Amino acid sequence: MRPVALFLAATMLAALPTAAQEAVEERIIVEASPPQGVAVTIYRDPYRGEGGQMNARFPRGFGMISETRTVTLPAGRSTIRFEGVAEGMVAVSAIVTGLPGGTIEKNRNADLLSPAALVDGTLGNQVTITRTNPATGEAVSEPATVRTRADGGLVLETEEGFTAVRCSGVPERLTFNRVPDGLSAQPVYSVDTFSETGGIYTVQLSYLSSGFDWQAHYVGTLSATDERMRLVSWLTVLNTNGQSFPDAEMLVVAGGLSVTSDFRRMSQPPQSRPLRLECYPIGSTARGSPVPYYGPVALAVPPPPPPPPPVVAAAFEADSIIVTGSSMKRSFEDATVGLSVVAQEEELGDLKLFRVPVPVNVAASGIKQVAFLQQDAVAASLLYLADCRPNDDFDDDTDEGDYDPLGMLLKGKNDLENGLGQALPMGELSLFEPSDFGPQLVAQLDLRDFARGQDIELELGESAQVQGTCGYRGDDVPYDRPGKWTRMRGEIANANPHPVRIRIRLADTPDLQVRWPDGTDFVKDGYRVAEVTVPANATRRYDWRVRDRSGR
Repeated sequence: MRPVALFLAATMLAALPTAAQEAVEERIIVEASPPQGVAVTIYRDPYRGEGGQMNARFPRGFGMISETRTVTLPAGRSTIRFEGVAEGMVAVSAIVTGLPGGTIEKNRNADLLSPAALVDGTLGNQVTITRTNPATGEAVSEPATVRTRADGGLVLETEEGFTAVRCSGVPERLTFNRVPDGLSAQPVYSVDTFSETGGIYTVQLSYLSSGFDWQAHYVGTLSATDERMRLVSWLTVLNTNGQSFPDAEMLVVAGGLSVTSDFRRMSQPPQSRPLRLECYPIGSTARGSPVPYYGPVALAVPPPPPPPPPVVAAAFEADSIIVTGSSMKRSFEDATVGLSVVAQEEELGDLKLFRVPVPVNVAASGIKQVAFLQQDAVAASLLYLADCRPNDDFDDDTDEGDYDPLGMLLKGKNDLENGLGQALPMGELSLFEPSDFGPQLVAQLDLRDFARGQDIELELGESAQVQGTCGYRGDDVPYDRPGKWTRMRGEIANANPHPVRIRIRLADTPDLQVRWPDGTDFVKDGYRVAEVTVPANATRRYDWRVRDRSGR
């Protein structure tokens, strides 16, 4: 079998082009340029429901990164290194396009430049050890060869023999002449490719990454003169990766995305391993070791290349877009300032996409807020809710002191006619109302996703100004008199200096038939309801009839 195997290997090697045969023997490492264009698309946590909050430490959303880079390929086979990818990169999702010979093999580095990786990469090579005499303070340096890996103890060989680092009882420093090949301070993704002639190519690297999330927050201000509201919304974007994406095109996606993979578990960020040195104690185990502790061994590493120049922030002028840094707290005035540029809504199948129209800096380990909605005249009114249960009785002797507070709803419609007409991602709403002392916070609510055209009704709590009572009149509840009409009465008091609109829930089951005086009752959210207006500083009574038609 061995002669046959050798013959097949020789035949396959001979069949390759000359350049390919040389590449088999020696593969050339090519460094891709830094990203020349970056797009970051962020998907929110698909498992977060209404009222849920982002997890700032372990976000369950994810991002899709698309980078445009330039590579200079030699003729033959080479390995392209993409340095500075996100540490949460899901390597199996990566796609590289623009290479003349396609992709042969893909790899994700497992180690970052760290003390342990530096020692392991220098095994068998020379370093310089410098020891300082604690009595005289004199530092003496000498060459040494690394003979062990950084997995418990570090042994060097010098002219005087073998020595263990940090076991001599004096301060020590190691100086490394170079950084071993393949180590980088930033995560690296590499691909193997083949080019017949070589050349300069523009390629695009796209991949999914964990460590991202976003959510929406709304600030609404009710008008003091009419049933309108000013609404400003912000996208809060979270990036827990250790990499920044400067001058990036940023997009966020809203909607019910079906995700079955756990991208955080699949990402497996590269490790930055510390150097843990151990030394068998010198001296008597009964009396203890006389070796003083001088702290961890110092490592002198060649400085990395200078970073690229900082991104010019001139594009982020105050009037072009409101983009904050990592702070999420802002005053009411800051949150409602005029905005001239906001994120634009686009269609993405059944999902919604919001694109920031100017480049932004998606900073490492940071939170950013970007405005995506500003509407100055959204139709919004307060609606009061009276829940009249047919099995409660009405007492004609009840005075206003025994009334129950009515619930409040903020009512609107998501269409152009009412000042909106765009998708509203779920999030929080902080609602303010004007007063003599400035805008006052009156409610903080959780919003679900609202599509265009949907009615918006948000519960605000109970009112201290609008109260009432209601129930059946007579001796029997409607359910005790099947098929017969029972008289119902509701009494509502409005202490506001303006009229209010009341929604009365008349029946909560289809078995109850309702006879409202003017026949304007209708079905809303499974209830038979009617809406009335109570004048300012007034009390009104309303009578109707119900009967049980279930035949029980």
